[in-house]
Amino acid sequence: MAETKPEKPGFLSRLFGRKADVPVPAAPAVPQAGGEPETMPSPPATAADDLVPAPPTVTAASPDTPEEDKVALELTGADLQPVEGLAPEHDLKEIVAEPVPEARPAATPEPEPEAQPAFPPEPEAPAVPPPGKQSWWQRLTEGMRRTSTSLSESVTGLFTKRKLDAATLEELEDALVQADLGVDTALRITEAISAGRYNKEISPQEVKTILASEVEKALAPVALPLTVAREKKPFVILMVGVNGAGKTTTIGKLSQKFRAQGLKVMLAAGDTFRAAAIEQLKVWGERVGAPVIARAQGSDAAGLAFDALQEAKATGMDVVMIDTAGRLQNKAGLMAELEKIVRVVKKFDESAPHATLLVLDATVGQNAMSQVELFQKVAGVTGLVMTKLDGTARGGILVALAAKFGLPVHFIGVGERVEDLEPFEARDFARAIAGLEETA
Repeated sequence: MAETKPEKPGFLSRLFGRKADVPVPAAPAVPQAGGEPETMPSPPATAADDLVPAPPTVTAASPDTPEEDKVALELTGADLQPVEGLAPEHDLKEIVAEPVPEARPAATPEPEPEAQPAFPPEPEAPAVPPPGKQSWWQRLTEGMRRTSTSLSESVTGLFTKRKLDAATLEELEDALVQADLGVDTALRITEAISAGRYNKEISPQEVKTILASEVEKALAPVALPLTVAREKKPFVILMVGVNGAGKTTTIGKLSQKFRAQGLKVMLAAGDTFRAAAIEQLKVWGERVGAPVIARAQGSDAAGLAFDALQEAKATGMDVVMIDTAGRLQNKAGLMAELEKIVRVVKKFDESAPHATLLVLDATVGQNAMSQVELFQKVAGVTGLVMTKLDGTARGGILVALAAKFGLPVHFIGVGERVEDLEPFEARDFARAIAGLEETA
């Protein structure tokens, strides 16, 4: 047997006290069939760090050995004697006490189930057919909803099982004034209600009927149509009003109504302060088939109006509608520009403009009073168009305007469509504001 050359102890050999120079005994001979026993070659020496168990030099622990003194199975056969000059760094029990985790194959992740909706999808609702076209009365009552609801609630609360006395009449008068009907109209209505009924019970329906009757009396004298005199050709209509009142849109709607009557209409984009107003009027002109006279933004509005009148006369137009800038009452320069337009138009025709329509926004309430007063002085307003009676306005201001100025009210508007601008009818308006049903 060849002599084994001693090797330098490794770290684990020194740690566990294994001697590297211990020769590895030869494996026992294995008898071969039909010959001499053949000696198996000795296994090659392994590095001390490979932790391959060596032939036991220490016998296995006796069954009587206490559990705490038994050698771990992994260290069976190792020489556990300490190496001289090398103190063990750890206690043996601490080293062998740490279990070596077994390597396990990585678990194959299971496919995640598809996400299900929290709630099952609802079946598609059947298509709802569009509602039928509303009548003018329906659109009017919808537009007067704010005023009529306020008055109806006040009347019902005041006259339900209650006698008519001074306190009740005073509260009713306050409710009428808050609805923008005006002080004079409110006094006249309360006097009509109290006549012959003082200290007696009166139903809310009776009060509404009297209210509608008195409002109709106030509005009937001003409910006049806009008549185009055919002999005055072209018939010149000057449109005035503050920004946002719906002036340009009203021009478009009126021009379509005139076209439906067989009249030839021309539009003049006199609001040269806003490029958007010029473009908007051009769109309306294309829509209704009316030519539009326009200039660049900032052009002289009076000069444009004069050019439009000359063009209209040369081409045989029946009606010319002149748009103007939204001149605010507190801007003297803009009001002076409006006066200039009126003077230039009169140079073309002394009787022109034949109609000057002030477009009022119904949502401004009492501010409409000052607008009428100022525009009437500057431009000589001949009639009113009330727009934006869309349910958020207090339409009662029209009653106060009629009582104070007596100007004709030609049209009222309740929406954006052409058919939402209709001639003013005093009876329909009065019943709508009082919350009564349509008459037959």
